[in-house]
Amino acid sequence: MRELLHRVRPPWRRPRRLVLVLSALVVTSGVAGGWLLLRGDEPAAAAATTATVSTQTLEQTVTATGTVAAQTTEDLSFDVSGTVTRVYVEPGDTVKKGQRLARVDDDVLQAELDAARSALDAAETAQSQDVSDGASDEQLAADEASVLAAESSLTEAQDAVDDAVLRSTIAGTVTDVGIEIGDSAGSGSSGQPSAGSTSTSGDTTTGTITVVSTGHFVVDATVSSSDVEKVEKGLQAQITVSGIDDTVYGTVAEVGLVAETDSTGAAAFPVTIAVTGERDDLFAGTSADLAIVISRRTDVLTVDSRALRTDGDTTYVEKVTDSTTGATERVDVETGEASGMVTEVTSGLAEGDVVQVPGFSGPGGSGGDEEMQQFQQQMQERMQNGGGFPGGGQGGFPGGGQ
Repeated sequence: MRELLHRVRPPWRRPRRLVLVLSALVVTSGVAGGWLLLRGDEPAAAAATTATVSTQTLEQTVTATGTVAAQTTEDLSFDVSGTVTRVYVEPGDTVKKGQRLARVDDDVLQAELDAARSALDAAETAQSQDVSDGASDEQLAADEASVLAAESSLTEAQDAVDDAVLRSTIAGTVTDVGIEIGDSAGSGSSGQPSAGSTSTSGDTTTGTITVVSTGHFVVDATVSSSDVEKVEKGLQAQITVSGIDDTVYGTVAEVGLVAETDSTGAAAFPVTIAVTGERDDLFAGTSADLAIVISRRTDVLTVDSRALRTDGDTTYVEKVTDSTTGATERVDVETGEASGMVTEVTSGLAEGDVVQVPGFSGPGGSGGDEEMQQFQQQMQERMQNGGGFPGGGQGGFPGGGQ
């Protein structure tokens, strides 16, 4: 019985050996992958490409972010006192320049106009009578002054009657109506309830009707204090607006002189960009990115920036001398400013020259597959001989763990 028990192994030992073998294989694969990525051998490179030296227009820009807004916003209110009797518009209405928006009661204004006409008639009659009677020069001068004053009063009274109708000063869209029938409008009252009185929603003297221009827009933005000196009125701006694929163009219309504080607490200066032309695809409140062109040079000789290499303080390229074989020769160059993916070349190359652009380098050099196979074989031999991983104990993990 003892011999039989001795010959039969406990069932839990076989799975334990299987788990250990599988764990070793997993760790071996992981170490091999890490060795491949981190070893210091010469990296493998993808095939090189070529680029042709050409002339381009180089631009230097100042970038900024902003918000689209209507070019003109008018908050219109009555210039005369009176009670609002009519409101002709509501938010969303499209209006023309000069179109009436609201009206106040003009009974008092009409009475003042009639009185001004009567005063002018009286002044003219008195002047005519004094002329007929041969009055003194002093009297005639006084009569002339009275007539002029009466004419001025009549003009003001007529303007007041005209102002009883509030009219739009621009063509656009009504965005807000802050006036209701029954409101007291004009500057004849302070707009504050007197002591002991109660203010009501229908009693206001500060109500306005807001009209914004349509089709014409600006972008309100800010530029950093380090860039503001480069920006001046009239410069072109390239605008990228959210939701619009095509580039929108504009010009710098105004550069603020007083700094503001941006979201990071740094100083920034306001800049207004007038969008070129009439647009029906822009909407106020949309965010926009700006590239303000501060310099532009045409016919600049350029090369793909990736083709440039350095050797100490020297910049050079590998110029293709034989397109069939791909043979190249080193050519030292002098460079100027960079723009995007190209760099200005001031000497060493000519338009039409072809240069080599190095391919992308990645881990693993020539002979890497063979070295990897050798590494894996060594690891397998160590496991079969009961050995450990590099730097590890017998049969264990790195550092001697079991």
